[in-house]
Amino acid sequence: MSETAAAGAPAIQTFQLTKAYGRVRGIEAIDLRVERGEVFGFLGPNGAGKTTTIRTLLDLQRPTSGRATLLGMDSRRDSVAIKRRVGYLTGELALYERLTGREHLAWLARLRGGIDPGALGALTERFGVELDRPIRDLSKGNRQKIGLVQALMHEPDLLMFDEPTSGLDPLVQDEFLRLVQEIAASGRTVFLSSHDLDEVQRVADRVGIVRDGRLVAVESVETLRRRAVRHVEITFARPVDPGAFCRLDGVVDATAHGPVVKLSVHGRLDAIVKEAARHPVVDLLSQPADLEEIFLAYYRQEPGEER
Repeated sequence: MSETAAAGAPAIQTFQLTKAYGRVRGIEAIDLRVERGEVFGFLGPNGAGKTTTIRTLLDLQRPTSGRATLLGMDSRRDSVAIKRRVGYLTGELALYERLTGREHLAWLARLRGGIDPGALGALTERFGVELDRPIRDLSKGNRQKIGLVQALMHEPDLLMFDEPTSGLDPLVQDEFLRLVQEIAASGRTVFLSSHDLDEVQRVADRVGIVRDGRLVAVESVETLRRRAVRHVEITFARPVDPGAFCRLDGVVDATAHGPVVKLSVHGRLDAIVKEAARHPVVDLLSQPADLEEIFLAYYRQEPGEER
């Protein structure tokens, strides 16, 4: 493929990508397109095929059939060239235990032929990386920070993250998500595999949902939000008839237990808040949409059924 054609190609494209382990299916007939400058969320429970997809895309294992391109290059034929332009954080991070964080990152930088020291310094400072203790003495969160830095330090065109915020404290998680938004704004691409629906909703443009090795849906985040069910609990100063809430758009269930009204809601909460404000409110709790419920909504659909 010419440089001009490669520049106009999507960041990731797969064609019936399939990986089987003997008689066990890993992924089957994945057709996916991720655009340049996009943050693409990849969702599914353990064993759904998320990690298998990533490892096959990066030629860490060969597909049984089908093919893929990354940044306009063939995932197998151009594997080495692709790895120069991709940053990857595995979900099963392994580091050299005897090295310090500083030594480990310096070694990886040498393997890449050198990197911008300023970019490395900015990342380690931004994430508060512990650089001068042996890795064997670090917590899971501090190891994860080193994993993030090694994926980001060469300023790659495509970032592939497999459960990147595992073990991180909330402040570092927020910093990471801000950085993801900055990466996308610069025209680079992020492929984010995660169990955390709220995390994905904050930064992703679109999401793919995987079931039993098959890509069952690709949706915009806004569509996902509309399908998601949030659980709202409102405590009033005195009992309130839940019927008024049942009549509101998006409310799929409303029950009352004394002064507490519990709601299941699709979409925005504006109408619910306005209705609640007609009565003295003691407390209001809105729980994030449950990822398992969204999976079940998609998984109830039979394979091949159109949405």
